[in-house]
Amino acid sequence: EVNLVESGGGSVEAGGSLRLSCAASGYNFKNYCMGWFRQAPEKGREGVAVIDYDGTTTTYADSVKGRFVISRDNSKNIVYLQMDSLKPEDTAMYYCAATMTNTCLSLLSKAGDGMDYWGKGTLVTISS
Repeated sequence: EVNLVESGGGSVEAGGSLRLSCAASGYNFKNYCMGWFRQAPEKGREGVAVIDYDGTTTTYADSVKGRFVISRDNSKNIVYLQMDSLKPEDTAMYYCAATMTNTCLSLLSKAGDGMDYWGKGTLVTISS
């Protein structure tokens, strides 16, 4: 059974940092592209960052470039999202997702449509 479990969310003030983790199990993690997506209250889902199979290529939403970093540890089956200089508009439920498609980096702009597996999310709340 495939499982993606996010952790690390919480409430911080603007300017603060959080590191999200997503622990994967039940599939061959190193063969899958991984991504972080988010959904704010009353808004649609949007892509945040995507990382390819071996971590050599990443892509980010313009709104988080320079502030967020996605990384992965294939020995531990974990993908991370380091979030710095957080803003109130970063408040959202954050989801990790996985896909085997070789066009996975393009799924950032498609809000994750096409990702194969999803976690249940972790809530991030940023106060001003």
